[in-house]
Amino acid sequence: MKSVVYFTREITPEAMIKMFKLLEIELPGNVAVKVHSGEVGNQNFLRPAFMKPIVDYVGGTIVECNTAYEGKRNTTEAHLETMELHGWTKIANVDIMDAEAEMELPIVGGKHLSVNYVGANFANYDSMLVLSHFKGHPMGGFGGALKNISIGIASAHGKKHIHGVGDTSNFWHADQNAFKECMADADKSIVDYLEGKIAYINVMCNMSVDCDCCAVAEDPQIADIGILASLDPVALDQACVDLIYQSDDPGKAALIERMESRNGILIVEAAEKLGIGSREYELVCVD
Repeated sequence: MKSVVYFTREITPEAMIKMFKLLEIELPGNVAVKVHSGEVGNQNFLRPAFMKPIVDYVGGTIVECNTAYEGKRNTTEAHLETMELHGWTKIANVDIMDAEAEMELPIVGGKHLSVNYVGANFANYDSMLVLSHFKGHPMGGFGGALKNISIGIASAHGKKHIHGVGDTSNFWHADQNAFKECMADADKSIVDYLEGKIAYINVMCNMSVDCDCCAVAEDPQIADIGILASLDPVALDQACVDLIYQSDDPGKAALIERMESRNGILIVEAAEKLGIGSREYELVCVD
């Protein structure tokens, strides 16, 4: 069966809740809400005020992990300062999951990796809502749900492990196709661990060729498209990629060039091969 992906052109906090309800999933227990905190200086990240209603709706805790590169999110102290500066701490409790330690998750059938290192506090949550800003990325080609639960949930050390294809000393210079396959490997560990207690929403607005992790990012050239939601992160990211190609906005050229030049679609292909989800989907348009 094809996975169902819901799509609306309405980009509002209310639409976020509407799309989540369509998934007909109950997220039990302690709910983690994975967002991107945004690097200091970035102009494109999704703002906390936009996210607050859906975070409140699921009664969630905003979760993040520290970065593996220089910036304002590479230590817990700096990251919490950034979360406060950007307003995240004003809308919900915030948990930097690798503040104290990390935990190992097994990767069953991974192409390159057999273990994923995530923030230790991940163990404190029973379910997760993944709120992703779909946009370009300097290394991955694009970032959506699959990147958000791989690199996003990995500890700072775990990020180096993924980027370096298992070699943390070579995390900036490893083969880039293998890096994307390692993100899919890491995705497998997260999906297996949560056993279906996870839902995904992608927001297609402010779609720069650069990630929200870039302190200096290009301004978007393509117009906003909408919000998509699914229980299948593979189908969800594939649908977002397809909507970029189908857009009649000439500004899409820059984003397509970024995705193609980095072979961004490989993460979706690799995730499908690992059984995380399906690239075949039914797009259900919502008024």
